[in-house]
Amino acid sequence: MKKQTDTNGSTRLGGELISARVVERLAQEMRSGLYAGHDRLPPETELAAALGVSRTVVRDALSELEREGFIERVRGIGTVVNRDVVMLQSRMDHKLEFYSMIYAKGKQPRSDNLEVTREEADERLARSLNIAPGDVVVRICRRVLANDTPVLYSNDIIPLALFGGRKLDKAEFSRPVFELLYELTGQQATSTVAHIHAVEGGAAVRRLLRLREGQALLMLDETCYSRLCQPILRCYTYYTNFFDFAMVRKMM
Repeated sequence: MKKQTDTNGSTRLGGELISARVVERLAQEMRSGLYAGHDRLPPETELAAALGVSRTVVRDALSELEREGFIERVRGIGTVVNRDVVMLQSRMDHKLEFYSMIYAKGKQPRSDNLEVTREEADERLARSLNIAPGDVVVRICRRVLANDTPVLYSNDIIPLALFGGRKLDKAEFSRPVFELLYELTGQQATSTVAHIHAVEGGAAVRRLLRLREGQALLMLDETCYSRLCQPILRCYTYYTNFFDFAMVRKMM
């Protein structure tokens, strides 16, 4: 497979940054692989040799792992692993794929009550998606279950123009929305701005999620952005207490 180099000198393999793969591999190795249970990672030169990449790639990967709180690089000591952070499953400061979170809890995810509609964006929605009021959007609503237990309700909105005229009648809208977005539009969500609210939820949502009287929901109101910093997706997701979220905040 031919390697490609982008304009800032980062080496790419098959369109994906090698350092991103190294980040993923090292995170997995710290969870359950070669470095599981270790307090520190080996020196950069040893990691580079073990992974078959350059020391520069390893340094970039370690910088990303440090930003995410998995490790701290301390002069005179080395690369220290934060074991508690490594073992977190559902981090709110990471991209949330609820199917993956359900699998991580040993349950089987599935969705039902799927509704796909088209509507004209009002001023508020248009402003958040950087489109004109009246432009058409595709709204995807569904309930998601873990085995047979309802655990969330999602309401995802994508500008119709992003589909480029593609026919959507045979699209599998029950799939995870980030996968669906990439497959049908070629757009990849690389960052989000999320507002978090404790809400009661409407009567229809409460009924679908089989909530007890007085039971609240955690609602994430998210705008998702492409690599070019353009808004491409609006999500309103209602989570039950099946989920246990964590957030890592770097203090310095």
